[in-house]
Amino acid sequence: MLGSKKKKDILVLGIESSCDETAAAVTRNGTEILSNVIYSQIDLHTLYGGVVPEIASRMHIAKINQVIKKALHDAQVTLEDLNAVAVTYGPGLVGALLVGVSEAKAIAWAKDLDLVGVNHIKGHVCANYIEHPDLEPPFLCLVASGGHTHLVKALDHTTYEIIGRTRDDAAGEAYDKIARAIGLGYPGGPKVEKAAQKGNPEAFAFPRARIDENPYDFSFSGVKSAVLNTINSCRMKGMEPDEAFQADVAASFQAAVIDSLRERVLMALEEFQIHRFAMAGGVASNQALRGALKEACEQKGAAFYCPSPVYCTDNAAMIAVAGYYEYMNGNTAGLDLNAVPGLRM
Repeated sequence: MLGSKKKKDILVLGIESSCDETAAAVTRNGTEILSNVIYSQIDLHTLYGGVVPEIASRMHIAKINQVIKKALHDAQVTLEDLNAVAVTYGPGLVGALLVGVSEAKAIAWAKDLDLVGVNHIKGHVCANYIEHPDLEPPFLCLVASGGHTHLVKALDHTTYEIIGRTRDDAAGEAYDKIARAIGLGYPGGPKVEKAAQKGNPEAFAFPRARIDENPYDFSFSGVKSAVLNTINSCRMKGMEPDEAFQADVAASFQAAVIDSLRERVLMALEEFQIHRFAMAGGVASNQALRGALKEACEQKGAAFYCPSPVYCTDNAAMIAVAGYYEYMNGNTAGLDLNAVPGLRM
């Protein structure tokens, strides 16, 4: 290891730069959040209808030092007070990841601190520990975001077993594509959710895909294609989608996605008899999905956990928390740590 565990309180600086948020946070003894600073690039990427990797990377370079400086200031600590630096090293956009990894390695080398590489998906799961001190493994967790849809068992704080994953689009990715198709723009998740509140979820019978080889796997390409076909059919008849049409499509699409996720969660709770269930990832901010999965847990007698929205979307607090558990398990990295854009959980 690069440093040593000689301080009584364990202070970890977390760095997150996997996509379009430049973030830094400081935690004490695992889940006590001393600071959590996020610089979002959403307004910039909205101009292009989605994240532009090259622009994201340049903005990370421009902002990362400022974000880290503010996180340390807000936490009232210095680099010399830290035990470790935890950084997302995958999955994500390679250029964006490299900015965070390079920064973390420089700090670890300069201050003789332990360096911890964190899997971004594990970070999302660990966000649940921040506000739920009673949550202990084992538990089931649905990770749903713009890039990932996983149903996992958390066996302990650092070990996970994947039960199911998406075969194609992630849930959040499908939301973004549908939002673009019906003219709602980027980012798609919040806009589709808002439109769906005014629509009829039974207006269109969009499909709920099932995978024969693994009933816990997900597929959202079918519902996406069905929505696109519905929109094209409307336009071929000389009708441009109006607000009511947008709302009905959004509501029917969202109902199909939620049904698919809920069905697998119910199956897993029944089969594995684990009576704790957690949500994670940006899509976990969706209130309709939260309500449906909370109801599913109540149906099966399982405790339900979900982070506040600020900890659902990309942030560095979750990376620092995950890094703490890896650090305490002795899972530290050397200065040869590199970005792994396709990192698996």
